[in-house]
Amino acid sequence: MSKPDYPTTQGVRFLRDKKIDFIPHLYDYQEHGGTGRASLLLGVTEETVVKTLIMEKNTGQPFVVLMHGDREVSTKQLARLLDCKSVAACETAKAERLTGYMVGGISPFGTRQKMPVYVEKTILDLPRIYINGGKRGFLVEVDPKAAQAALGAVAVEVAIR
Repeated sequence: MSKPDYPTTQGVRFLRDKKIDFIPHLYDYQEHGGTGRASLLLGVTEETVVKTLIMEKNTGQPFVVLMHGDREVSTKQLARLLDCKSVAACETAKAERLTGYMVGGISPFGTRQKMPVYVEKTILDLPRIYINGGKRGFLVEVDPKAAQAALGAVAVEVAIR
């Protein structure tokens, strides 16, 4: 059996274990290039490139938010939905420790620590999404509903343009 031409990350192992079909996409990663660069290089809309954000409640409880690449998270709305005082992005070191991935390569699949996952509701309306596979410059194309089911992700409406 030949070796795949893409990395076998914890995210890939998770997808295989859950029997989720995916298409790997490698691209030339650039520091601070973000979803705009990925969408340009893959020839897809930035809306379909999904960011994996590691956030935490004011109590310190971490969680994952999946958001369209061309949108931001309303932290006030998210805090209201989660019934807490405030939410904020985790510091880089904490996000990397919780997930086992480097920032810029954080995948929601196969994280070191299991965390609640929230997905922007409109992502589920897309036929396919491109989301990090667990390494910088590596996205996987998946069915968003299959990803939601495997992650146990709760749909929320917290996007701002």
